[in-house]
Amino acid sequence: MAKLSVNLGDRGYPIYIEPNFKRLGKACADARLSGKMLIVTDNNVQKYYCDDCVRELEGLCTEVSVHVIQAGEINKSLDTVRDIYRKLVELKADRKSVLVALGGGVTGDITGFAAATYMRGIPFIQIPTSLMAQADSSIGGKTGVDFEGCKNMVGAFYQPSLVYININALRTLPDRELKSGMAEVIKHGLIRDSDFYEYISSNIDKIYSFDENTLAYMTKMNCTIKGNVVEQDEREGGLRAILNFGHTIGHAIECVSGFTMLHGECVSVGMVGAYKLAHKMGMTDEDTVGRIEASLRKAGLPVKAQGMDADKVFDKMFSDKKVKDDKLNFVLPKGIGEVIYCTVEKEAPIREVLTELVGK
Repeated sequence: MAKLSVNLGDRGYPIYIEPNFKRLGKACADARLSGKMLIVTDNNVQKYYCDDCVRELEGLCTEVSVHVIQAGEINKSLDTVRDIYRKLVELKADRKSVLVALGGGVTGDITGFAAATYMRGIPFIQIPTSLMAQADSSIGGKTGVDFEGCKNMVGAFYQPSLVYININALRTLPDRELKSGMAEVIKHGLIRDSDFYEYISSNIDKIYSFDENTLAYMTKMNCTIKGNVVEQDEREGGLRAILNFGHTIGHAIECVSGFTMLHGECVSVGMVGAYKLAHKMGMTDEDTVGRIEASLRKAGLPVKAQGMDADKVFDKMFSDKKVKDDKLNFVLPKGIGEVIYCTVEKEAPIREVLTELVGK
């Protein structure tokens, strides 16, 4: 269907957008990956796509093995990474061995971190099967795990050797997971491309009915936006911070919920919070806030997370990696398609927004 590139010099890699897994072996061969391969997948994805991927990779390398982890954010931990290390040692994996992340964002982040740290770095590839991972987390090299209730607190920047996206893998996603991933898709339009935002809003029914042409275009645009930002700022020293739109509040809500809310659901609420905060600061108007809320509702996403303690959410925001000198930094919108990164000095408007978002 399409092949894009993330241009990062010797750390660059291709992104394949395909309707199936039939070109996976060739993609790996083109990337000169031929060592032992360990597919890391979770107990949900395993039953759908593991056999297909093993079949395509067999014959390419000396050995293809599978390691199954338990699904869910609660398992995104150092203990899970330790189990991957044990499996790699058992297989006598060396520096030419390849880790294969088959699954959603949790699997991709865990596998990437294991690859970054095993023998100081071995190749890995991303085969994202969730919309969240296809739209966002599989691209850009952010890897890591949660630590003591703090989201993605331990990790590394480590780029994959390739990303292989089978858009039809979305067909087996639970409805709630599919809608959760849509938050990151909408985010890309809100931060960089108002036309893409309009396209998604107008075609949400086609996306949820898995129209192949619509999925292919959506995926291409997501990868283009995310890849372009990463090319300009690989390690989040400046521009790349805009990709965290909705995440400062979203991550805090996710943690306070005990990860009972999905990541995209929390990002959705966080994006509404960013618009509300921008409105209070005179950066955008009330009509735009309402328009964004309506778009998210149309996509089946929440715009509030009622029943939480707003003070706990506020306190948890200070565990965010973007906190500098004990001050909260936000990505805030100037409308649709443009955002800025800024420090919000005053607590009052932040607390007011949190009360609106999570208060009973």
